[in-house]
Amino acid sequence: MSDLDQLFNKLDSIAASLERQFPTMEATDWDGLAFQWINQGQLHRVKKIDPIRLDDLLHVDKQKQQLVKNTVKFLNGKPANDVLLWGARGTGKSSLIKALLNEYSDKGLRIIEVDKDSLIHFSELTERLGERPEHFILFCDDLSFEENDASYKALKAALDGSVAARPNNVLVYATSNRRHLLPESMRDNQDTRMVDNEIHHSDAVEEKISLAERFGLWLSFHPLKQVEYLNIVNHWLDHYHVQISNEEELSVAAMRFSIHRGSRSGRVAHQFVKDWIEA
Repeated sequence: MSDLDQLFNKLDSIAASLERQFPTMEATDWDGLAFQWINQGQLHRVKKIDPIRLDDLLHVDKQKQQLVKNTVKFLNGKPANDVLLWGARGTGKSSLIKALLNEYSDKGLRIIEVDKDSLIHFSELTERLGERPEHFILFCDDLSFEENDASYKALKAALDGSVAARPNNVLVYATSNRRHLLPESMRDNQDTRMVDNEIHHSDAVEEKISLAERFGLWLSFHPLKQVEYLNIVNHWLDHYHVQISNEEELSVAAMRFSIHRGSRSGRVAHQFVKDWIEA
């Protein structure tokens, strides 16, 4: 192989490496309602949207009201907050965000699902979206970071801290089982101290709180009571037009199902009904 061939091979290798790190932007089908931001620079249209509606989500009325209010302000061009929905699993956090799309897509609302690893390209995405007339919610589902995961700093800067202003047509809605998105341990509080009768947290605690604090609206979700769980079961039975001949038998079966799953939640209630429906 000649020196020239070796040079060309090296150039091809460098070009391939750069393409992996900075992939070419693909044309986006903006006729879609929901998208996924993947491969560090590609927006893929979601062809089939989850049909969940706000009316399908029961016993989260306060959270629903606050989220709708914030979203309507956003769509009307008024100041609105990034939102963190945190709490027990299966309680409707993600479903509430998806239901917003079905309620307000005709008002210009769009949702882009962004995974944690793609947050470092946040500015690239928002720059593209700022040129569009629609209003975009960047949806980060089940968001959390491990103890030594430094990628959360990219999200901190994206939410509030970057010198570059974010477009007015972009908000971030994230769900998490952790209130502060990072694991917390007893040792974090060892350096907490009292100064002039005020609690001063350790640097470790302050660092963990600082990320969640960048979300202007926190919505908390808690496990359901038994009567609420059974109410949701009945809602989904009505939704699927299932006739019940023995309500007591149904309730016992529904509770047994939740005990087996170790959770009483809207998700488990829906799963039970789908399991209960006869073939």
